[in-house]
Amino acid sequence: MAKRITIEEALKLVKDGDHIVAGMAASEGRAFFMRLHEVHSHVNHVTIDNCLPLYPYEFMVNDDYKDVFTVNSWFFSGDLRKAFKNKNISFIPNQLHFAGRRRVEHIKPNFFVGNATPPDKHGYVSLSLSNVYEKSMIEKADCVILEINPNLPRTLGDLEIHENDIDYFVDVDYPAPVLPDSEPNEKDMKIGKNIAEYIHDGDTIQLGIGGIPNAVALALMDKKDLGVHTEMLTTGFMKLYKNGVITGKKKTLHKGKMVAAFALGSKELYEFIDDNPAVMLLDGNYVNDPMIIGLNDNQVSINTTIEVDLTGQCCSESIGTVQFSGTGGQTDTATGAQRAKNGRSFIALYSTAMIRVPGQTERVETSKIVPTLKPGAAVSLSRNDVDYVVTEYGVAHLRGTSIKERVERLIRIAHPKFRDELYQAAKEIGYI
Repeated sequence: MAKRITIEEALKLVKDGDHIVAGMAASEGRAFFMRLHEVHSHVNHVTIDNCLPLYPYEFMVNDDYKDVFTVNSWFFSGDLRKAFKNKNISFIPNQLHFAGRRRVEHIKPNFFVGNATPPDKHGYVSLSLSNVYEKSMIEKADCVILEINPNLPRTLGDLEIHENDIDYFVDVDYPAPVLPDSEPNEKDMKIGKNIAEYIHDGDTIQLGIGGIPNAVALALMDKKDLGVHTEMLTTGFMKLYKNGVITGKKKTLHKGKMVAAFALGSKELYEFIDDNPAVMLLDGNYVNDPMIIGLNDNQVSINTTIEVDLTGQCCSESIGTVQFSGTGGQTDTATGAQRAKNGRSFIALYSTAMIRVPGQTERVETSKIVPTLKPGAAVSLSRNDVDYVVTEYGVAHLRGTSIKERVERLIRIAHPKFRDELYQAAKEIGYI
């Protein structure tokens, strides 16, 4: 049976050269990582792997500790972007369904530190808000520390673990981290409406995070019998379910169930998923496997990107060479949806962005559909795997098209003020 210890006792377990894996997003062991920097005076070369950390932990953002702690991340948050200048932070290229498995093949963790619900009467805890890689890391780590938090929802699926398989429990009492809804703007609503026209009653959907996915959810309120197979379960899904839009009756895999790998959203979302048999949080290696996704007839994947070039290459995670976020499950879900019978994949973006140009004080409006990606940009979704691209100006269907056809279709959904410029660039490059 897991032994109950204090945070101070947990920190004393950390040794020179240890490799610590944190739970993803809301599943990170917040109390432990808030104080991890306190051990800096008596340890060296400690490595922490994390994914979308939600707090500016001192060990991560304070350059006083950069010589002691190295941070590797599967998905950058804003705090990691700001701390990148400290030179002790690195990105782990990945497709999310393989992220944990491939990392373990490279380096075995000494510790896994996450959180969970209190044990039930049978001795089982629920990993609550994430099952992306947590359960598999628990099986591989030398030592497992879980912060037991009564404020977490008890979710169902395959993320229940018996306390006999955990080394240490630390009792905590912090609120479950919430992600406020991004209020959709006018562009978001136009994009959401454009995508909604391609979604049919009975489709199974995957949505990401942010204003555009939230707008898509709002635009789907008149649909019927939608299903859910998604990497991230958001507040938007809960609203659709409560409005009777999501039933899962037409699903061909896990019929009637909302399937996800992790949840992040409002307090109302957490109350909704607590002990709810309609929601299953399954292992991310399974949920995000393109082969599994493709078993859902009429699967629809909806993701966003930073920029798209005229051949269809999507950069969704970096600005040139600078890491901004991560690949996440974009490749998984986009290719998986296209494997499905009647499946579709959408990549959405605004037609323009306001960019600060070196030497100028004011930002300049720039097209996000570009002749070529910025030098060093990461290709998150290859041009071979792009299906639909959507802006506020329309939808470009690229599946099966030639480069010349792609250029013409993408220019048609670019901002009108940049269309002539893009056409001329395409001629100079030799695309048309």
